[in-house]
Amino acid sequence: MRYVISDIHGCYEEYKALLRKIQFSDKDELYILGDVMDRGPEPIKILKDMMSRPNVINILGNHDFMMLMVLQKMAVEITEENVESQLKCDDMELYDMWELDGGKITSKQFCALPKEEREEILEYIKDSSIYEIVQIEEKTYVLVHAGIERFQDGKSLDKYHFTDFICTRADYDRRYFNDPNTYLVTGHTPTMTIRKDGEAFVYEENGHIAIDCGCVFGGRLAAYCLDNGEVFYVESTH
Repeated sequence: MRYVISDIHGCYEEYKALLRKIQFSDKDELYILGDVMDRGPEPIKILKDMMSRPNVINILGNHDFMMLMVLQKMAVEITEENVESQLKCDDMELYDMWELDGGKITSKQFCALPKEEREEILEYIKDSSIYEIVQIEEKTYVLVHAGIERFQDGKSLDKYHFTDFICTRADYDRRYFNDPNTYLVTGHTPTMTIRKDGEAFVYEENGHIAIDCGCVFGGRLAAYCLDNGEVFYVESTH
């Protein structure tokens, strides 16, 4: 089976509980739509678990990208010779912005790791997918973190800039693909803000499947099965 989870945001216990609930095995595939990092209590533990599983495909989110931008700079050994080129005011401002947006816990746990592990994590984030396309019989699922900025039906996804997929929220009132069997699967926007009932459940309308159910904000962590449309939930402990 092929599953999709999004915006885990450090909720390690809920993540592990959800894997148990779907009985995730080596025969399955799991796509994670970004934002594993920040806000919740154990972001690095989740990332290390993902790295240990060859059947988990990570798709870049805005928090993951921000982490990479900041920690690539911070991971460099600062010497008297390179201090001016490595630590600029803009870099420190970016670090402050990231910390304010939930990055403090990620930074603390990352910096506590041995150098080799830090390098492996940064390489893993660098190698994340920008989008994935999953074909199941007549249905096509386009998997991205946030949406597709300046979307044009028929435009090849590799013609977009990677930031078009990670920052701008999808327009859930608009059908993106004319083909009724093509679906845009997204995270980034908590479904409580999309659904008319304000509930933390998956949203499915207008060719959209939105799966960020706001776990770190007290909602739920959801796993959507692409093979049959079944949805599994774990309640937030926050």
